[in-house]
Amino acid sequence: MNAPLNPTAVRQQLYADMSPQHLTPLWEVLHALVPPQPASPCVPAHWRYADVRPFLMRAGEAITAEEAVRRVLILENPALRGQSAVTQSLYAGLQLILPGEVAPSHRHTQSALRFIVEGQGAYTAVDGERTTMHPGDFIITPSWTWHDHGSEADGPVVWLDGLDIPMVRFFDAGFAQNDTRKSQVVTRAEGTSYARYGHNMAPVRQDAPFGATSPIFSYPYERSREALEKLERDAPVDDWDGVKLRYIHPLTGGSPMPTMATFMQRLPPGFNGNPWRQTDGTVYSVVEGHGSVFVENAGQTQEFAFAPRDHFVIPSWHTARLRSQPGCVLFSYSDRPVQQALALHREERLS
Repeated sequence: MNAPLNPTAVRQQLYADMSPQHLTPLWEVLHALVPPQPASPCVPAHWRYADVRPFLMRAGEAITAEEAVRRVLILENPALRGQSAVTQSLYAGLQLILPGEVAPSHRHTQSALRFIVEGQGAYTAVDGERTTMHPGDFIITPSWTWHDHGSEADGPVVWLDGLDIPMVRFFDAGFAQNDTRKSQVVTRAEGTSYARYGHNMAPVRQDAPFGATSPIFSYPYERSREALEKLERDAPVDDWDGVKLRYIHPLTGGSPMPTMATFMQRLPPGFNGNPWRQTDGTVYSVVEGHGSVFVENAGQTQEFAFAPRDHFVIPSWHTARLRSQPGCVLFSYSDRPVQQALALHREERLS
């Protein structure tokens, strides 16, 4: 009579025998592949501008904008070092341009946003139209459009670069091309795109020039700030977000970029928000004022006290709440449009 087989030994032998055929048992990894709730490997992180800025200025001494192509310090998630990612789907970096410099023209399939952090008088050009940068402006570089940056300012200009680089890398769909020219030829007057599409009106016989991306590539902060102030004064303040608005594609009402949603919010003085969590990990840039964000996950809570020009990231499905005694303004972006298109996005507003 044969001895009963040891189930563990049988399984281990099975795994060893089938491994050369590049096979692996689902039952050994099922719970990790299909978890009971999102389990992001990312961690919350906070970049104080006072700490980061000296390194940006040193980078300005170490390499020119033309040599670097883009002189950027990447904001890497501490849990994703070496991956050039702030979340698993998003990239963030701070770019510096100095007086008289030009960051040469190129294009790529990755979509990009620029959020101006410090200085004014620099410009970005997209497909023949320039826009002058001012703090708080939100500027878009649509996928596969020629773009360059230059500075006619008296001092340094710094902006936040937000791109969908990790997402495009996941799909193995990244392409780039350098222009034969250092700078584009300007073919349209500054403000042309906003005049055509930025006043709840659109040309009668013209299609969207950038396809799924907004035809407005520069959203001035002064207009966003004015809307927030009026709503803070005249409308109810949300217990979770304060006064929060999303930027839109004027022809569709959707997000201004197919892969990234962008938001601006005002926390009134004395704001002590309720907690929430959502599946889209979000990057924040502090425009004005001071406050704190509390981020909780797996029973551990972190507090980041933020100041103007600071940046922080809240990973997917981490519980967060905002507080500001003097009041503040926050810009943010996430991969929400992709999650919504795939019917994956979830949000919980907690009490």
